[in-house]
Amino acid sequence: MELKDKLLSSYVAFENRVDTNTDVHEIRSKALKSFEDLGFPTKKLEAWKYTSLNSVLKEDYSLFPNKGVAVELADVKKYFIHDIDTYKVVFIDGKYSPFLSETTHENIDVCLMSAALSKPKYKAVIDNYFNKIAKQDNLTSLNTAFATEGAYINIPRNIEVEKPIQIINFTTGSEAATMLQPRNLIVVGENSHVQIIERHQSLTSNPVLTNAVTEIFADKRAFVDYYKIQNDDIKASLVDNSYVEQQSNSVVSVHTFSFGGNITRNNLNFFQKGEYIDSILKGITISEGKQHIDHHTLVHHITPNCESHQDYKGIYDDKSTAVFNGKVIVEKEAQKTNAYQQNNNVLMSDKATINAKPQLEIFADDVKCSHGCTIGQLDDNALFYMQQRGIPKKEGKALLMFAFANTVLESVKIPEVKSRITKIIAKKLGVDIGFDL
Repeated sequence: MELKDKLLSSYVAFENRVDTNTDVHEIRSKALKSFEDLGFPTKKLEAWKYTSLNSVLKEDYSLFPNKGVAVELADVKKYFIHDIDTYKVVFIDGKYSPFLSETTHENIDVCLMSAALSKPKYKAVIDNYFNKIAKQDNLTSLNTAFATEGAYINIPRNIEVEKPIQIINFTTGSEAATMLQPRNLIVVGENSHVQIIERHQSLTSNPVLTNAVTEIFADKRAFVDYYKIQNDDIKASLVDNSYVEQQSNSVVSVHTFSFGGNITRNNLNFFQKGEYIDSILKGITISEGKQHIDHHTLVHHITPNCESHQDYKGIYDDKSTAVFNGKVIVEKEAQKTNAYQQNNNVLMSDKATINAKPQLEIFADDVKCSHGCTIGQLDDNALFYMQQRGIPKKEGKALLMFAFANTVLESVKIPEVKSRITKIIAKKLGVDIGFDL
């Protein structure tokens, strides 16, 4: 049975697990119909022209893993940013792990989507925010249809969350192949600040397909600092759909670090709905072997006097392939917009490829917009200069790569995250600096 047919036929079993007498169930049913009509994306779609899911869709995935493999803290501690104190929301095979989580708090709601979707106390927030900005395309519709578990974070107004929040999804390999569909909802009130670190991590060499959706709402003068760490097993594939809506004077920053996995697709969409907004999208990608990593970004400037900054760096080796498609839309009303987009790529192998397509659609006349893309190789003269001064070739390459990625690294606001990413990069480049995972 093909995966699409398996998903559609399993929906009845899914309904037996959830409350069908809610407005959310109506949303799920409409989303299922949308997925039934659209199916999985193919290369015939312009947005998926260079990314094929055919190889990962062939697996016979378990859709509702329930064997309940126990995971000890000692086995997974290395995947946490454990150098600092954080709140933790941990899921194992799609199920919440109270043993590994730490959500004790006084002024903020950090809980489960399953609770938020079913309990009356959360109804007002769910009605106002759930599925309000998520575009109902192929895979987002599929996630919405089966939306039941994930992280629910609601920060009331005038709160500065005292420590970062980590959202981690572990897959144990209890099934021969596993498909997960986490759904996150993050609402940040007026004048509130929060930092969030997200990771999907397979603990197995069995195939894993994760189709994740995250909706982020930043109210007036809110500050959201979000980090995505993608360094998974080579048998794990991830489609990460993130949607961000910002109100006046808010600042939202999303850093995406893509290093591991088989196929990784990041769909990151920003919608500016107020004046004096700043949207920041940055990323570092390092791939090898036959990995495929695809970044699709959208910043929609709807209102005047706003800014957006995109800076993505890519390093590609062996036969790896990559895509960067960055789109900026400036509506007629969005005068005084300042939009910057830059994508720089280094090919370490003659067989590595990158397809880049920076796009601007500008309907306003009083704006500052720029976009650019570069694809090249290491500077042989710089490498020779370093070797002449006693730096081995391997270390010289690593230094050049760190310098190349530094414009993104230097903008990381959590020192412990910056340290972890630096160590991962060092490992990927084959330089030993006492790295962790």
